[in-house]
Amino acid sequence: GIGGAFQYGLQVSIINSPAEYIKSFIRETWLKRYGSSPTEELITLMWSFIVSIYSIGGLLGSLSAGYLSVRFGRKKAMLFANIPALLSAALMGLSRLCESFEMIIAGRLFSGVCGGLGLNIHLMYAGECAPRKLRGLIAITASTAIAIGKFVGFALGLREVLGVDALWPLLMAANTLPALVQLLTLPFFPDSPRYLLIDKKDKEGCL
Repeated sequence: GIGGAFQYGLQVSIINSPAEYIKSFIRETWLKRYGSSPTEELITLMWSFIVSIYSIGGLLGSLSAGYLSVRFGRKKAMLFANIPALLSAALMGLSRLCESFEMIIAGRLFSGVCGGLGLNIHLMYAGECAPRKLRGLIAITASTAIAIGKFVGFALGLREVLGVDALWPLLMAANTLPALVQLLTLPFFPDSPRYLLIDKKDKEGCL
């Protein structure tokens, strides 16, 4: 679940802590770029867009999860979900350095794609791989991973950790670590038996 539902929980909670810092960053960037201070309404609009575009990315990820899981298999589709995760981390982590709040918006969109893919494929992959006796237990790993992701997001957002003005880009790029952990570990996992039998017609591999 660390590269699946965990990513969703993390991104849902991690955005709350640096809200004021990101608004200040938008204000400063706008002033440098256009020579005038933006209105509070414009700042609020930009901030609302940063928060809500995650849902649009999630919708795109969810809509493509079915196709990718059938086309490439559950495991490869889960690995693919880490590409938008790493891309989003790079965009948001470098946004301050590049003086571009648009990079935060794009990064949130890509992190939403990762969350939509991961949440759907995690449930599919875990359920299909689980032995019958453990299927119920394995299925709830999705909700457990979401809860842990939310907790980690809130913990990282504390002022004693990364929730300060100097470190908010690192906080926004925190999804790098779970993505890298999954990229290094998931290749050693088996493919889904259901995928091997129904989609690949590989009965021996399924058994």
